[in-house]
Formats: sequence, structure tokens, C-alpha cells
Amino acid sequence: MDRFSEAHFHDENAARAYLEGVMWPDGPICPHCGTVNHAYATKRPGVYRCAEAECRKDFSVTMKTVMERSKIKLHKWLQAFHLMCSSKKGVSAHQLHRTLDIGYEAAWFMAHRIREAMRDGGLEPLGGTGKIVEADETYYGPKKAPKLLKPRSTPYTKRGHFKNNRPVVALVERGGKVRTFHVAHADKHTVGKIVADNIARESRLHTDESRLYPEIGALFAAHETVHHSSGEYVRGDVHTNSAEGYFSIFKRGMRGVYQHCSEKHLHRYLAEYDFRYNHRSALGIEDGERAVLAVKNASGKRLTYRGPH
Repeated sequence: MDRFSEAHFHDENAARAYLEGVMWPDGPICPHCGTVNHAYATKRPGVYRCAEAECRKDFSVTMKTVMERSKIKLHKWLQAFHLMCSSKKGVSAHQLHRTLDIGYEAAWFMAHRIREAMRDGGLEPLGGTGKIVEADETYYGPKKAPKLLKPRSTPYTKRGHFKNNRPVVALVERGGKVRTFHVAHADKHTVGKIVADNIARESRLHTDESRLYPEIGALFAAHETVHHSSGEYVRGDVHTNSAEGYFSIFKRGMRGVYQHCSEKHLHRYLAEYDFRYNHRSALGIEDGERAVLAVKNASGKRLTYRGPH
């Protein structure tokens, strides 16, 4: 059966009713005053009026979400959410433009709004007693460097990475969630602060032999390393394969699907890949449920065209 055969994927009224069921399981919620299930429908489709005497303002299910004031039909929004949540390596704006029959610019901005909905604002520490958290860094794509009169004679660092690449730090709880950070410089101070702020002290920290981690590693229950440069990738249960696996999916998607990414938008693409990884099938979450979670996560977020980064 066609995955878009459900009514809310092709009918506007059904899409609105579906969204209201997802966003308002206990009845309409006024975004102005927060009152639950104390509103009545107006003559305008999908518009409610708060019945609180102090409020009495109109609202809809898309108000104060990434879909607010969008001229794109709601059923196309739901299709886009489903496509971006079910495609392991992402869906390009050109593909959304062709599939949804909307303009390319609208599809590009829609994709960024959905990535904003996928962004996780939770700051609960990863790991805990008896758990393992892997920390690793990678580099993706060139920075937008200022023009130089003369080209650099040594474009590589000692580690073999381009000096102008964009550093990405990933923390992966073994068998659990990932949290990534795009940083200006992957130095000891920056990476150490990320590790200290986002991992529970009772955790076992697994890294490679990088000099970024020995000092901060002393804060945790254990700091165990593998020595990649000498060909060691696994020693017992000590490895960084989970982080490497995440980076593999991320880079395959960025190079094969998106291809071009400005640095100012990189954090949004990371949020997209984080969301799909943190709600993957291995954790018991399938495509439909993943899309519902992304829609719910759109509440309280706005992204305007003049400030998409």
C-alpha cells in the first residue's frame, strides 16, 4: 500500500484534524495564555478563540510552530515531515520540490524549518553508572575562507586534515543517543568543555588516542582509549565504532544527498541526523512514529526567512 495513502497526506481538512489530534490530545491549547480545552471554533476553518475572559484571542494549531504563517498546504507539510524522517540519509530540497510540487525556494526553507523542529533542546547528561559514552571528532567541508593574495604553501595540518575544514564533535552513548556540536576550533579547551558539560561523571569515556581527552577524561569513572594510528580499533569492549558509524551516515548523506552546505547551516543538518539517529529503528521507533515526534517537537519554535540560521 502507498505510504501516502492516508487521508491526511492528500486532504487539507484531514491534515488539519490529524495535526490537532497530535498537537492537542487533550483539546485545543491557547498559545497566548496556555489554557487547555477552553476555546471554541470560529467560522474560519481551523481557527479557535480562547474562552478565557482575560485572553479572548484567536489561534490555530500551527501558531507558534515552524508551520506558522506558511502558505504551503498542511498535507504537504505532513508529507515533508514523513519524507525527512523516513529517509536515513536525508531528502534534498530539489527532491521535496519535485515530490510536493512546490517551488525550490519554498522547499529549501521548508526543509530548514523541519530541521528546526528536529532540534533537541534537552540537556540531560549522556551516560550514567555502568554506561559507556564515546567521544570523537571529525571534519567536514571547507570553511568560507577570506581571499588571500598568495595561496598557502602548506594546506594540511600534521593530522592530515585541511586547516579550513569544519570541526564536528560527537558524543555517543553506547546503544543510546548522540549529541553533536559544530565548533570553530576543535581544541582541548573547547572539546573538554563539551565533554564535561554533556556526559555524566559516572560514565566510562571511550576515545581514540587524541591529545584532546586525557585531562578531561580524569573526571569520569574511567577513560579508556584505542590507538587508531597503530591499527588498534577494538580492545575488548573499548572502541569508538558507534561514533564512527554516526559520522559515516552523516558524511554519506551530506555528500550524496545534500552535496552543498554553507557553514552557517551546518548545525541544522547535524540536528537532522541527530534526530533520526536518536529515534532509530534499533530503539523501537519506526518511520510513522518518528514523524509524529518531529511534528510534536515543532511546537514553540519559529524560523523566519530573514533569519534561517
